[in-house]
Amino acid sequence: MAIVRWDPFRDLVALQERMNRLFEDTLTRSRVPEEGLVPGGWSPSVDIYETDAEIILKAELPGVDRNKINLEVKDNVLILKGERSFEKDVKEENYHRIERGYGGFQRSFTLPTSVDRNKIKAKYKDGILEVSVPKSEPDRAKQISID
Repeated sequence: MAIVRWDPFRDLVALQERMNRLFEDTLTRSRVPEEGLVPGGWSPSVDIYETDAEIILKAELPGVDRNKINLEVKDNVLILKGERSFEKDVKEENYHRIERGYGGFQRSFTLPTSVDRNKIKAKYKDGILEVSVPKSEPDRAKQISID
């Protein structure tokens, strides 16, 4: 019989891979129903980028009515809430598959402290919500004269 050197890390890696597979299988099954006939929750995709003057947030909200979008800033957190309603034009039993997500959503984004919360602007066009968060002017050093 050959002597095999025991490597505890190999066992840990194998255990981690098994646990990852277990969680992945569980989450995939709970998100994707067998026949895809149950409308579920969803979360919009968001791009965030920065220019010299502002931070821009672009959220994809296709099929969302402008009146069902709520945007607010609270404690330096930008909160985007909304709802995409399920279309009732077709009877639910006539669907073969429902892959688009419906229902309410909420996304939160922590803002840096160097923004001007009072000048945030948002516009909604062609299913894209664009939020412009202007940066505040940095505090400049103030020269103090000594008497």
